[in-house]
Amino acid sequence: MGLFDFFKRETHFFSSEEEKRIMHAIEEAEKNSSGEIRLFVESHCEYMDPIRRAKELFAELHMHETSLHNGVLIYIAMKDRQLAIFGDAGIHERVGSDYWAEEVRKMIDAFKMQSYVDGICGIISDIGSALSTHFPFDPNSDRNELSNQIVFGK
Repeated sequence: MGLFDFFKRETHFFSSEEEKRIMHAIEEAEKNSSGEIRLFVESHCEYMDPIRRAKELFAELHMHETSLHNGVLIYIAMKDRQLAIFGDAGIHERVGSDYWAEEVRKMIDAFKMQSYVDGICGIISDIGSALSTHFPFDPNSDRNELSNQIVFGK
């Protein structure tokens, strides 16, 4: 192990096929909506409260810059077993805190059964449905504002 190996980003949480499946789920979820979904995965959460970390990452990833404020970040700290979903003001005003809490509960249930990718893809699909209900796709003005790539932290 080299001196700088400690600072390398960990990217082996998922196989290549699992990553493709997650990114495909994001593409599918965004097809019928102007909303944007991102997934950020890291080993450890820097804070006791994963929502605080998700909010920080939301800003770092410039997700607050979507035109309709309808970006959603799914945050997972794998080794700390923490997760959060953070939605921008536009979508949060429409679905509310109870919706996010229920989605987190669903993901926890899937994770308890070690169905990580299924849990993530299911939540992405659910969020996509909510986004398409409140922010339907408009072929004249919508564009993919944020990358569908999974973001890996350290």
